[in-house]
Amino acid sequence: MASTTFFMLKPNTKHLLSSCDVVGVSKLEFSSLVGKKNTFLPTSSNRRCSSSINASACVQVQAKAVTSKIKKASSSLARVWREIQGLNNWEGLMEPLDSILQDEIVRYGEFVTACYKAFDLEPNSKRYLNCKYGKKNMLKEVGMEGCGYEVTKYIYATPDINIPTQNGTCCSRWIGYVAVSSDEEAKKLGRRDVLITFRGTVTNPEWVANFMSALSPARLDPYDLLPDVKVESGFLSLYTSDDSSSKFGVGSCREQLLSEVSRITNKYKGEEMSITLAGHSMGSSLAVLHAYDIAELGLNRNGSNQEIPITVFSFGGPRVGNSAFKERCEELGVKVLRVVNINDPVTKLPGVFFNENYRALGGKYELPWSCSCYAHVGVELALDFFKMQDPSCVHDLETYIRLLRCPKRLIQAQREIGTEVFLNKAKELILNAQKFDTWPWQNAVRNVGDLVQTLMI
Repeated sequence: MASTTFFMLKPNTKHLLSSCDVVGVSKLEFSSLVGKKNTFLPTSSNRRCSSSINASACVQVQAKAVTSKIKKASSSLARVWREIQGLNNWEGLMEPLDSILQDEIVRYGEFVTACYKAFDLEPNSKRYLNCKYGKKNMLKEVGMEGCGYEVTKYIYATPDINIPTQNGTCCSRWIGYVAVSSDEEAKKLGRRDVLITFRGTVTNPEWVANFMSALSPARLDPYDLLPDVKVESGFLSLYTSDDSSSKFGVGSCREQLLSEVSRITNKYKGEEMSITLAGHSMGSSLAVLHAYDIAELGLNRNGSNQEIPITVFSFGGPRVGNSAFKERCEELGVKVLRVVNINDPVTKLPGVFFNENYRALGGKYELPWSCSCYAHVGVELALDFFKMQDPSCVHDLETYIRLLRCPKRLIQAQREIGTEVFLNKAKELILNAQKFDTWPWQNAVRNVGDLVQTLMI
């Protein structure tokens, strides 16, 4: 009978997840079932149960895992949602990956997948570069009926790049949506959840916006400009530019979002609330930027002046700003969980050479260019997957989610891949991609832009 393989782990060690064939069981759950503490399955390639554990115990483990997940999803989350949202920076939940946290990461990832499924890329369509469906039916049309959320607003963004689209105009395009948990779902979650999701790079102007890797002061708070807090200029442009001629959007992406978040928090003031942002690739950058904006302006405070937790679930996201931006996000209490594939070049960008790992000499002396170094925000959950026959999978959101849905083993790994290894991997991805005559449209949409971006940023 197939069984999950566990590895003894050291504290503060970076861990990776890879795919599996069976339901995962935490070490503590397994130990409680077999009546022994610190009991682990053997790490050899032999898939059979250890001789000290009989087959019936293994069956019991699998059954217990399934029922446990169902019970936890419906009851435990309401009690521990603050920890799941990053109250303590996910300490104690990553080694091994907590099953409730795992389910929540997958759940929010599926909301981001809905953006790709609903985005209209047919040039002849009246809804070209917009959502295929109306707000009331969108989640149902993409297979998420009964998810417990209601879409309240569509979000549009305008790249400040003068590149015509295929139908001859350069205008705002649908970038994501805002949704709110229903009364019934709020009881399960333990709070009213405001969800904001963003898709990744798709169109040419968005790719060019990504290429603008220079740092620019964010200056989102008019009363405190904080000139040292800088973000990538392309992401900032996409977030703050507007298209007055658009019939779908009103104002910039930023203006739309701030208005809707304010409306919703006022509507449900007095309730326990959370603000959750989720995005893939470029979308994760917008999620982090908007989370910072909300916190900087103090829009996450309810009627009692209590802070509403802000959490970002980032999938395959690049760096967004410099070290001052990272520090400011931490000061404001913005929580970011970055799900990354260590083989994904996009997660190394921008700042391949000048980043948080090269700010100080010998870990003690700040280098002159440290203020211009990019830095990731938040806590990292590392995955490890790569297929030679399909190199584009390293950045594919559905591959991320598929792996997270069923982790096979936890193994030790170093925090970073060497720069030389990364560059070789990036070049290999591009060369291999050119050998394909056709790709499924999903891979084309989600990966081509970022693979091209790998050699440009």
